Amino acid sequence: MARESKSLDLSAFTFDESWDEKRIRAGKIVEILMKTYPRERLLIGDPYRTLIHCIISQRMRDEVTYRVWEELFKKYRDIETIASTPVEEMQDFLRKHGVGLWKTKGEWIVKASRIILERYNGRVPDDIHELMKLPGIGRKCANIVLAYGFGKQAIPVDTHVNRISKRLGLAPPKVPPEKVEEYLKGLVPKDKWIYVNHAMVDHGKNICKPIKPKCSECPLRELCPYAKGLVKDEDIK
Repeated sequence: MARESKSLDLSAFTFDESWDEKRIRAGKIVEILMKTYPRERLLIGDPYRTLIHCIISQRMRDEVTYRVWEELFKKYRDIETIASTPVEEMQDFLRKHGVGLWKTKGEWIVKASRIILERYNGRVPDDIHELMKLPGIGRKCANIVLAYGFGKQAIPVDTHVNRISKRLGLAPPKVPPEKVEEYLKGLVPKDKWIYVNHAMVDHGKNICKPIKPKCSECPLRELCPYAKGLVKDEDIK
C-alpha cells in the first residue's frame, strides 16, 4: 500500500483483514457512497464564509446553522465589517438567533476576522496548521475550510465520519478523530478525499444513524463488518 504508515496499526481492529484487502474494500465503499449521495457542487462559498459557517455550526443543527449564517452575512456583508464589529454586538446577534455557545462563538468570529485581516492580509490561509491557529478552528473545521472553501482534497472527521468509519472497519473502533483521518487518507485514493465527508454525513443522517441504523436498507451491508456483527457499538469510542 503506497500510503501505508507505520503508525497505522492493523491489530487495533476487531477483525482480521490485510491492508490490501482493506484498501480494495475502502475503494468500493467510497464509490458506492459517491453514487448514492452525489453532489454536483461541493463548495458552500468562499473560504472566509465557509470558516464562519463552521464556527457557527459547532453543536448546532444544520438547518439552524445555515439560517443564522445567511442572516449574519445579510447584516454584516464582509470580513471588514465583521472585524470592526464589537464582540458584544456579535454575541448579541448570535444569542437573538438561537445559537448555542453564542458568547464564545461571537468572540471567535470577530477575533478570527481581525487576525485574518491583520496577519494574512484579508485572505484565509489554505494551510491546515495556519488555520488551526485561528480562534475556534480545530482540525475538523480546518479541513472543512480546505475541502469546502478551497476545494482541496481533505477529510473532515465529524461525528458521522468518526462513527461510520469505525462501523465500516476503515478505522479502529477506539482511535481519536485525528487518527480516523489518518486511516482514511491511507485507505482512500486522494482524488476521492473531498467526497468522504459529505457522503458519510448524508449516509449517517439517512441510514447509518447513531441509534437503530437501517442495516437492512444499506447499500454497503455486504462490505460492512458492523452489519456482519464484527464491529459492535460498545466497541466504538
